[in-house]
Amino acid sequence: MRSYNPDLTPPWKRSAPVPEVPADRDLVVEEVGTGFCGAVIRCEAGTVTLEDRFGKHRVFPMEPRGFLIDGRPVTLVRPAGPAPARPTRTASGSVAVPGARARVARAGRIYVEGRHDAELVERVWGDDLRIEGVVVEYLEGVDDLPSIVADFAPAPDARLGVLVDHLVPGSKESRIASQVSSPDVLVVGHPYIDVWEAVKPSSVGIPAWPTVPRGQDWKTGACHALNWPPNTGAAWQHILSRVHSYKDLEPALLGRVEELIDFVTAQ
Repeated sequence: MRSYNPDLTPPWKRSAPVPEVPADRDLVVEEVGTGFCGAVIRCEAGTVTLEDRFGKHRVFPMEPRGFLIDGRPVTLVRPAGPAPARPTRTASGSVAVPGARARVARAGRIYVEGRHDAELVERVWGDDLRIEGVVVEYLEGVDDLPSIVADFAPAPDARLGVLVDHLVPGSKESRIASQVSSPDVLVVGHPYIDVWEAVKPSSVGIPAWPTVPRGQDWKTGACHALNWPPNTGAAWQHILSRVHSYKDLEPALLGRVEELIDFVTAQ
């Protein structure tokens, strides 16, 4: 009496493993079970969508040996995803230079008033500054700016740029800045009392920066007005975490920093 193999799978399905073919767009295949023939227009998790010559769409599971190409069985698999794209722009909006090494530091420097200012500049312009070899240092204040500039001894090959808070006509900062006069020094500033205000309120998630009464510490007053905990260090870290690119900053700060970088790197 003959014995029969209980496996009723057609012989061609029991043959040697078939090749796996990426279901790339426009690949023409025939589905084994229905004979539907069409081009791949979409590939999702576990399924492939085909379009025949009449524009009809059908969705099929990507089962092993489920399709034919030129009459030969294949197993369709998801195409490999594209390699992660490298950023084409830095946080400041400049063209990114992948793999570029930091340039040896120039003799020129950029001084900014306060640690928060320095951290913000680093966050947005850090990549640009490293490529240009520009070091950013922060000042505790501008009261001693004339003597600081004198100690730096600026020269054509060692230019100095200075970013000052609240540099508006009639302010203390403007009077101090006017005492610095050298073709190799550029002092610029933004109109904000504190650099926190240079971050767009929408980026921080608030409707606007509050008006803090004159004579009150601005950071402390801002935290109070916004119902934030009275911890200015933690508040700044929250603000800084919301800054991802130049788009999160006000133009009044953007233009001044770009101006300083151009000045210090000019040959």
